[in-house]
Amino acid sequence: MQDLTAEEFYHVLKLRIDTFVVEQHRIYHELDANDPKAIHVFFQDDENQEAQAYARIFEQGDHVTFGRVVTSKAVRGQGMGGKLLEQILAVCEKNWPGKEIKIEAQSQVVGYYEKYGFSTVGEQFILEGTPHIEMVKK
Repeated sequence: MQDLTAEEFYHVLKLRIDTFVVEQHRIYHELDANDPKAIHVFFQDDENQEAQAYARIFEQGDHVTFGRVVTSKAVRGQGMGGKLLEQILAVCEKNWPGKEIKIEAQSQVVGYYEKYGFSTVGEQFILEGTPHIEMVKK
């Protein structure tokens, strides 16, 4: 994977803020120390280059994790989320073959991740004002 261009970074960050801060009414630092070390996976609209789907993936201790998984309102319900998750899993396998994947999923999307082989671990917790649960794929 190559580094994000300034324009790509702008479109990705705009999608993340539009969704996680504005749409979900959450106030928190959207940028953090994980962005520089992450592999950024995203899809753009061919016409105007706006980000349609995005996630970041990085190694964390003894496992791999991904987060900031998002699709734009314009493409929700059209299969873009599945395409994104398949790409995330392919990047994980290519860069960290066989390594356990742990995520902190928003509770409302647990069923979605279960379709891809993830299982819940532990109890629900609040992260940045939103219910989450840890999930693992071995």
